[in-house]
Formats: sequence, C-alpha cells, structure tokens
Amino acid sequence: MDQHIKNVVLVHGAFADGSGWEAVANILTKNGYKVSVVQHPETSYADDQKYTKAAIDAMDGPVVLVGHSYGGSVITEAGNHPNVAALVYIAAFAPDEGESCASIEQALPPASTAIKSDSNGLWWIDQVHFAADFAADIPSEKAAFMAISQVPISTDAFTHKITNPAWKKKPTWYMVATADRSINPDQERMMAKRAKAKTIEVNSSHVAYISHPKETAKLIEEAATSTQINK
Repeated sequence: MDQHIKNVVLVHGAFADGSGWEAVANILTKNGYKVSVVQHPETSYADDQKYTKAAIDAMDGPVVLVGHSYGGSVITEAGNHPNVAALVYIAAFAPDEGESCASIEQALPPASTAIKSDSNGLWWIDQVHFAADFAADIPSEKAAFMAISQVPISTDAFTHKITNPAWKKKPTWYMVATADRSINPDQERMMAKRAKAKTIEVNSSHVAYISHPKETAKLIEEAATSTQINK
C-alpha cells in the first residue's frame, strides 16, 4: 500500500502572492499530489499563521509544508501543526528561537538595499530594482508585473520572533539559491545546516521556485516520498 504523503501546502514569501507557485503546483498535481496554495496577506505574523493553518486543516491527512522566503518563517511555526510531516524551505528564512527575518538579514545582509518602509509600516522593494534584486532569472515582463503587483509585508510579520521552530522536530529539506540578492546565500546555507536539512543548491535568483520549478517540485516530492508517516 502506498504510504507516502499526497498533500502539499505552498506558502509564498514577502512581496509576492501565491500565483508564483503555478508551475510547481502544476507539476505536483500532474504527479498525483493534492496541492493548496496559501494566499496569506502579510498583514501580521498571526494573520499569516491563521491562513496557513486553515489550509493545512483543509487537507485530508499528512502534509508537506513548503515555504519561500518569508514563507519559511511562516512554516517554521505553522509546521508544528500535527498534520505537518515534513518541511521544505525554498531560499527561505528558517529562524531559530528568538530570531526573526529582520534579525537574520541584519546579521549577514543581502546584496539588495532596495527594501524600503512607508508611512503605513509596510515594506516594499523599490520597483526600479525589483527585477535585479528579486527575480533576475525570469522573463522581464513577468518580473515587471511582479514589481507592480507586489504584496507589501508588515513590520510585524518581518520582525516577529520565532518561539518554537518546527524544523527542530520534523524532517526538513532546503533549496539554496546561490545568486540570491534578497537573502544572503551564506545565511541560507547556515539555516539549512543547523536545521539538518537535506540540501540542494541551484544557480538562481531569490525566486527559485519560479525559475526552477522542476527542481523545486522534485525536492518537494523527495520530502513526500521519503518521510515516514506515523499511523
């Protein structure tokens, strides 16, 4: 009897929405997985937890929970949900207890300096630098549309300190984007190593899940097929 995980929940990062997961979702669906793409609002860490946990609740059994960028911070706490069997980080924050996305960025800054706050307490990437700093290896028209449709992230979401990292207890996979200008690749390697994650590296901008959907889907499927499900 086939016992591997059939459910995948995909969590987007800051400045993006769930539509970037389309190519990955299509591959997974074609290969027999049930996929849910979380459309969390980035308005607060609590809100993003709520939306992510609701998506996990809606699945019928064990889940591989996948996060990109800030989505990694989201899955680090949401991954404590009892139905989450494995975690996959795609060029993502995997904070430890007491850390936030902001503290990780400050400890070893990324190449980009284009992230700015506004008078509403929201953070954006300067549109002029969006393609180069966030999405350099996808078609320019797509990067341009992502820039004008970006979802700003709240200060609360970016600075929320993790209290209970799920990667300490659950099997973890990690994709390092070696040309990432939004999270320092050396920070990605550090977070992957301390999470004892099975790690691959791709020559990619920050949006590795868009530019490398086949490799991303393969890593998710590896997590799904090699994780033991507790009966």
